[in-house]
Amino acid sequence: MDIIETIKEQIANNTILLYMKGAPNAPQCGFSAKASQALMACGEKFAYVDILQNPEIRANLPKYANWPTFPQLWVAGELVGGSDIITEMMDDGSLQTLVKEASAAKAG
Repeated sequence: MDIIETIKEQIANNTILLYMKGAPNAPQCGFSAKASQALMACGEKFAYVDILQNPEIRANLPKYANWPTFPQLWVAGELVGGSDIITEMMDDGSLQTLVKEASAAKAG
């Protein structure tokens, strides 16, 4: 399978997906740590892909997403953004709303 197809499949099959360096319980960079902590605080399950373990995804996702950096948060097939956007959304409450609505839509 082509790597772009793999990325599309991951995004399609996971309502809330974080591409990050490391894992949520063992992040490998400060930005990934902030992003995963904000998501965990929302209280919903989310999937993640450790781009350090997946160099092809690390190389190709920025081109596919037209977003140069990691982490990248995808919700319901849409790119939300990176660490700064996730932190801003957490602070204003919109991240919790987005995550809860996406989870509820998937469950319903």
